[in-house]
Amino acid sequence: MIGLPRAGRSLSFGYPQLRVMMSQRHKRFFSCVILCALSGLIAPLTAMTACPAAAQESNATGSSSNTTSETPQWRPALHFSPRAHWMNDPNGPFWLDGTWHLFYQYNPDGMVWGHTSWGHATSHDLLHWHEEPVALAASPGRDMFSGSVVVDRDNRSGLGKNHIPPLIALYTTVFSQDPAHPDGTQAQSLAYSLDRGATWERHERNPILTLSPDSRQFRDPSVAWYAPGQYWVMTTVVADAQVVKLYRSRDLKHWDFLSDFQPNGYRKPGMLWEMPTLVALDLDGNRKDTRWVMIVSVNPWSIAGGSGVEYFTGRFDGTKFTADPLPPEGADPSTYHWLDHGADNYAAIRIANTPDLSPRLISWMSNWDYADKLPTAPWRGQMTLPVALLLRTLRGKPHLYQVPTPEYDALTARSPSRSWAGHALAASAVWPLPVQHEVEDISLTLHSDGKGQAGITVRQSEDGQEGTRISYDFARHLLSLDRSHSGVTNYSSKFSPIHIASLLPHNNTITLHVVVDRSSVEIFANDGELRMTDLIFPHEGSTHISLFTQDAPALFKTLHVTGLDH
Repeated sequence: MIGLPRAGRSLSFGYPQLRVMMSQRHKRFFSCVILCALSGLIAPLTAMTACPAAAQESNATGSSSNTTSETPQWRPALHFSPRAHWMNDPNGPFWLDGTWHLFYQYNPDGMVWGHTSWGHATSHDLLHWHEEPVALAASPGRDMFSGSVVVDRDNRSGLGKNHIPPLIALYTTVFSQDPAHPDGTQAQSLAYSLDRGATWERHERNPILTLSPDSRQFRDPSVAWYAPGQYWVMTTVVADAQVVKLYRSRDLKHWDFLSDFQPNGYRKPGMLWEMPTLVALDLDGNRKDTRWVMIVSVNPWSIAGGSGVEYFTGRFDGTKFTADPLPPEGADPSTYHWLDHGADNYAAIRIANTPDLSPRLISWMSNWDYADKLPTAPWRGQMTLPVALLLRTLRGKPHLYQVPTPEYDALTARSPSRSWAGHALAASAVWPLPVQHEVEDISLTLHSDGKGQAGITVRQSEDGQEGTRISYDFARHLLSLDRSHSGVTNYSSKFSPIHIASLLPHNNTITLHVVVDRSSVEIFANDGELRMTDLIFPHEGSTHISLFTQDAPALFKTLHVTGLDH
């Protein structure tokens, strides 16, 4: 997904890591225009399709010395990544008859964004995936941007046959060289499958939803069932206008406009809104108090710099989403609701048709600031862990909690682990643990009456010079993840080394649940109140763990380390 950029600029929110620059996708577009012009290539261009000269330049830039050979040491064990080539947004994830399906934005021809198609993978546990053939391939004049999939069990679309309920994919088509649509037009299209997603038929009436006049920024349909009205609701965006548009349909083929969602004070110069997802959640588990959460990906201007995801809690009456009171215009961005306070969580999307009807999300684990520079090969891109969502009251307001799914809990329960309890550590001390893992699950409860810091270092080298440091400051109530010495960090000038978030303790105690894979760290703090996701690229052999304190003693009340290397 690409929008027309504003002038590039560097902006700050008062934190050194909150630097935002022109989107990488913007840069690819302008590189295409300039390089094609210099090459005398006057063929029609679109904002979504890179010309050959730009593609060659981008490949050369992305293929640094770090990516000239394969990097199996960074291949994730528990997070989906394609065997080869580029991947970004997750699209249309759903469950059907014991199998989880995941589609995703995919370039089957290279390691950088382009030739946008829908890849496909399946899993029985949301952790270990089998890559399937490409589901919806780009074609001349047609790119396949993001969208969602509906399991049409009652055949309301009328596209099922022989009592087989169809799968309905709603996605964005990007047009070029089409006499009916100006180059770069984005509109919503439909495809359906009668064989559990193995093959897809594009609807003869595509596109099924357009804007008038045509828009180059109208994209990312996400569809959910609205039971009170017995119809589907689609959320889309006009990305550069930073507005979510809502529609409804009873047959998934004909859509009527409902309303716009565009909160005051949230427009930022050059920001794009993408991948809107509307989720219903019972507040504090009360089925008589259903609230709605609008999840929107933003690029740039995220809390950690570059791209990220924010959310709005509120109510939906079947026509209009009304957000709960928001921070005043010009408020510090730390007061907004952020899905994740790390750098590498974008394009979050709801997983449809879950067997227990519990809301779940999955995201792309990367950042548009440096996604095309990541030092992995022969692939670029991986997904986050899927998470379960809960809406709880926190300090008098609805707050989104995120925790790993039951499938992940089942994996850790049957894996070997070690535990410690009541370990007191003196001020400014280090305790190396007698365990080593590349992939691990760590849970700890940390207490301090002092005013210092305490935490854990993961993927640490034997000499202690390399590692990713997770620290809590009991004086300032700040959780931080420091990846400045996590391994390979020089792949992009926009790499942000430290991410910090406010987190209040309970009786001077915090809990941390840390998931470490071969190239990532995910933190779920205080039972999912706060989430922080970052990519790391440690050197082989950096498999140690240590606990530490700084300036004051601390008590590690509980500590569990589960190895997931097997």
